This record gives sequence, structure tokens and C-alpha cells, in this order.
Amino acid sequence: MSEAPNYLTSVDARSLAAEFPLGAAFVRRFQSLSRDALRALQEARFARVVERAWQIPFYQRLWGEAGAKPGDIRGLDDLPRLPTFDKSDIMDSLARRPPLGDFHGMESYPAEQRPPVILHTTSGTTGKPQVLLFGPRGREVQNLLLARVYLFQGLRDDDVVHSVYGHGMINGGHYIREAVTHWTRALFLSAGTGVETRSSTQIELMRDFGATVIVGFGDYIKHLGELARSSGVELKVRMISGHVGEDRDAVSRAWSGAEVFDWYGVGDTGIIAGEGPDHAGLYVMEDAHYLELLDLETGHPVGEGGTGDMVVTVLFKDDIYPMVRFNTHDVTGFRADASPLGLSLRRIRGFLGRSDNMVKLRGINVFPQAIAAMLADAPGYAGDYLCRLERDAAGRDELTVAIEVHAAEQALGSAYRELLRRKLGLEVTIELAAPRSLAPLTGIESRQKPIRLLDLRKRA
Repeated sequence: MSEAPNYLTSVDARSLAAEFPLGAAFVRRFQSLSRDALRALQEARFARVVERAWQIPFYQRLWGEAGAKPGDIRGLDDLPRLPTFDKSDIMDSLARRPPLGDFHGMESYPAEQRPPVILHTTSGTTGKPQVLLFGPRGREVQNLLLARVYLFQGLRDDDVVHSVYGHGMINGGHYIREAVTHWTRALFLSAGTGVETRSSTQIELMRDFGATVIVGFGDYIKHLGELARSSGVELKVRMISGHVGEDRDAVSRAWSGAEVFDWYGVGDTGIIAGEGPDHAGLYVMEDAHYLELLDLETGHPVGEGGTGDMVVTVLFKDDIYPMVRFNTHDVTGFRADASPLGLSLRRIRGFLGRSDNMVKLRGINVFPQAIAAMLADAPGYAGDYLCRLERDAAGRDELTVAIEVHAAEQALGSAYRELLRRKLGLEVTIELAAPRSLAPLTGIESRQKPIRLLDLRKRA
């Protein structure tokens, strides 16, 4: 019988909370910590992560091919000497050594000392689902950081949190549940997507248990609000936290003015940044992550006011799957104005789109996800849309936006065409669709992240 530590005995919750404070202690820490002191903290944590990464075949191969040697990387200023990596590199690792790959470092531990490992996958929004592996320390710090942001946003002990994140093998719903149940005192309803729990049943659950907070993706949260209203069910939701981007006003209106907060993270890293009560951008959890923004074409750091790919180095994952310069391919920009709360943390503008889902038409970059905010206040909009990219016989790329509307009037099509021409800076074709008719294509009721682009050029 094994006497090796299990998950719970592998972590010291009090020590983690001291290392990564949450609640009022979080605000106090970063109102008093200088940028220089924060940098020193990052350097110390980065050194441990780099030392750990050199023990792992994935990094030995990746960094070795770039000409790096142990000892070359002495601090964060040396990061540009290392290559970035992304999901495609992890998928290559999985193909080399199925089923778990060689990126995690489990084999570097003696059998009796290997930490317990949690296995989940991504949702597969950008392709085949990817294996996600977490050690106890890495997992619990991720959980703590998300709880930190929920508390920062105003989550209370007496709240009832209704979650519409998916479960199964997908990491999302399990991550959210662990964050709330491990690190807050709120009651948690693990409803999941519309496939796991029908939308009408979710409305009943929220009514019966008195849900006050909803967490999840903005599109589906907005759909639930509209369903509750059309069903005549009155719910007392006061706070919404999730992935809402620039569509926050429409999400808030769907829930009678509930306060809406945004946060950003990916399955591999957990939360990276979250909005605070000042609604002045998303605060990067810089005691846990070192975030670079790299130009989409040159790969160099973006200048002041520029946007670029978020490339993250996780400063706490020094057990399983350390992450150094992971390119999320999600685009944002840093904010340059001072924090209204006096925190020493940098802030980002939020998720602006995916660089690997970006459409370039007539020299203009179009992010399909960003169209949601453009349509939110448009008359007649019924809440769902889908972009379709095709190439005509002359080799010219054309973008069609199918939009669900309550009444398909010809004038409405013209109004949408002019709206998107003004917002995007180019002409697109508009197709009007009946409410809920696009759901089988977008997956708005079944997927955590609805599909917003069909690239039909690849099929031509």
C-alpha cells in the first residue's frame, strides 16, 4: 500500500494563501508593493520554473533547437532568447509520446515522489481537444487565483453561484467549481452547458436556489437572461463574471442591470487577468504570471498602445507542466493609465480576438468574435451570428455575416450592412436568419465558446 502523498496532503492551503493572498489581503498587498519589489518576486519564481523546465524532454528539445543551454537564461530579461510555443507544439509532443506526451515532466520524478496528477482536456474550440495536466500545487494556485478575482469583483459569503461552464473531460467547469468551493464560502450550482442541463431547467434551478451570481461565457448567459424574461421568471441575479468582452452591456441588460465583470485565462494556465470593481481593464495577476504582448507579424514586443498576441510564462507551475513563453494566440493591449485603485499590477484591455482566427480582408484585420459587441445594440438583433468566409472564382475573399433577427425586414439588412461597414471599415454581405436557426452551427446552447467563423476557403 502506497504511503506517497495524495492530492490533499501535497499542498498546504495556508501557505498558498500567504504566498498568493486573496480577499482584502490581495488589495493591501498590491497597493503597497512597488513595481521593483514585484519584479524581484517574479524573478525568484521564474528561476524555479526555468530550472524545472530544463529537466523536461519537451523543453530540452525546444530550447536546444533554438541554441539555448542551461545557464543561458538568468532572468526575465533573457526570455526573448527562448522560442515561444503553442498548442501545436503540445499536440506534437502528444503525437511523439502518446497518450500524455513529454511536456509535463512526470517521468523526472522517482515513482514514489511523483505528485498526483489531474487530467482534463481543452474544449477543442480551435481543433482537436488537447490534454491538460496539473500537479497539486499548480492546480490549487490556479483555483486560488480565480477565487481571488471573484472576491475582488464582489463575491460574498452568502452568494449562490450558478455556473454554466461545461464538464465531462473539459477542464472549465471543474476548474470553476474547485475555485469557488475550495477558496470561497459561496454556495455553488454546477449546472453546466445547455446540453448538460436544459436551459429551461437552469432557469428553474436559479429560481429555486436563489442564484445571485452567474459565471460562464457571455453568449449563453445572455441567452439565459432572455429566456428567463420571456418565461416570466423573475431572478435576483446581481453579479455576472465570465468571458464577456465588449458585449457586457447587452449581457447586463438581459439580466436587468446586473453588474458584469470580465476575466481572461486559458485551460493550460488558469486565470491570467481579471477585472476589478473599478471596471478599468483587467488586472494581470503578475505575482503568478509574466505576460508579454508580441506583434502578430514580427513577433517583437508591441509598442505603447499596440495590440499583440498574449505570451505567458506561468510563475507558479514548478511541479507538473511548467509553462515558459506559451503563445495563447489571443490578442489584447496593455492599458497605460494609472489604476484607480492604486494597485501596482499592469492591466490589459481584455480579449480582443484570436490571431489564428483573424480574417484579413483588403488589408484590414477582422476578429469574428469582436462582431458580437458591434451587433449588441442593433435594432432587431436576436442574439446569435455566424461569419462565413469564402473565395470567389476570381480568387477574392468575401465575408458574409449571418445574423439572427426577430423580423427579417429588408431595411434591417441594409442597416446591419452599414453598421458593420462603419465598424469594420469594409463591406460585408449580410444574411438575416430566424431566431435560434443558427444554433446548430454556432453551438450557442451546447458549447462553452460558440463558433463564430466558418472558413469555407479550405473546402473550395
